[in-house]
Amino acid sequence: MRALVVTAVAAEADSVTTGLTPHPDAFGPEPRTLPGGYLINRRDLPGIAFDVLVGGVGPAAAAAGTATALALADYSLVVSAGIGGGFAPAAPLGSLVVADAIVAADLGAETPDGFLDVTELGFGHSVHLPPAELAARAAEATAALLAPVLTVSTVTGTAARAASLAARHPMAGAEAMEGFGVAEAAAAHGLPVLEIRAVSNAVGPRDRAAWRIGDALTALADGFRVLGPVLANWGERHEHDHR
Repeated sequence: MRALVVTAVAAEADSVTTGLTPHPDAFGPEPRTLPGGYLINRRDLPGIAFDVLVGGVGPAAAAAGTATALALADYSLVVSAGIGGGFAPAAPLGSLVVADAIVAADLGAETPDGFLDVTELGFGHSVHLPPAELAARAAEATAALLAPVLTVSTVTGTAARAASLAARHPMAGAEAMEGFGVAEAAAAHGLPVLEIRAVSNAVGPRDRAAWRIGDALTALADGFRVLGPVLANWGERHEHDHR
């Protein structure tokens, strides 16, 4: 099985590859550069190979980077991974969130009666659903919260915006900027998608002094240390069921 893991920035990709490196002194292949300048690292584990892509920030960049990689190789699974904001108190700093739904939270229109998402406008869909069993197993293995992860083009920085998102998505666990873009590209290729986020800050007023980016990157690496066997096992069963 071969999986594509898409991060926004190099620091996230480094954490993922660290988690997927069995021994601290082990060296993987040199990074490759794809058309468009996208960097990709490969890590091989028993039963599964991972390509870790730096796809760029935001849903559009993530979709473009993911689509580029998917056009150049065959994959069985796509994973959106990185750090993000957590909805307190369910997702505290340093914790992990695995998406049971990947939601485009600000794709739509503001109206006098409130926000209408793109589905309500009749222009498409605003939610991608990861395979339920896979998401549940990943959350259990990583001790993560299993909850919707919101994709936003503008990161929340006020209490009012946080309250508005929480009112529209009361079960949400985290927000980030890439998941829906990654999921759109995966869906275009008929592939399942998963999203995992390590919480670096609380969704709410922007307070850089309270951010814990280092802790979140460490949590992301720790999560991928245990995700490899989970994804390999799921892939083996999934491929067997579709033979």
